[in-house]
Amino acid sequence: MALKATIYKATVNVADMDRNQFLDANLTLARHPSETEERLMLRLLAWIKYADERLQFTRGLSAEEEPELWRRNDYMGIDLWIELGLPDERRLKKACSQAAQVVLFTYNSRAAEIWRQQNQSKLRSWDNLTVWYLDDAQLAKLTGLASRNMSMQATLQDGLIWLSEGENSLEITLESWHQAE
Repeated sequence: MALKATIYKATVNVADMDRNQFLDANLTLARHPSETEERLMLRLLAWIKYADERLQFTRGLSAEEEPELWRRNDYMGIDLWIELGLPDERRLKKACSQAAQVVLFTYNSRAAEIWRQQNQSKLRSWDNLTVWYLDDAQLAKLTGLASRNMSMQATLQDGLIWLSEGENSLEITLESWHQAE
């Protein structure tokens, strides 16, 4: 018998002062049986960082041809492709050729640093790629906010992300490993 996804609901209020974007959203996140809660929360953080009414979660781990999140335009083109983890060069090349903007959120300190060293020169060849890194300590704190029903407030300003969920709050700083030109 196949295992089913665990459903998480998130009511999110985003105030992005850097992009002058203010948004209230009710999100449904399906956690694949093989997905960790850390990765689920990183997907939510990626959505918050690039919050937009058109930004959607895809089938993620269940669909190799799709990113974790994307924002499609009226012509079904991909304006924004968001990946998580440590993808191989072919996956990034495909994303960069199909989307106007590609964003990668990396995590897992030891493996991420090795991946970075191996791929640093390749990253420079893609002008539309941005790579963010979230260290293990911040990811653990972010995961501490996880629950099946979340109500979060997020404020983004000057590169910082402040999150609060109930009585808990934290500040997140993503480290830039590569910026699109």
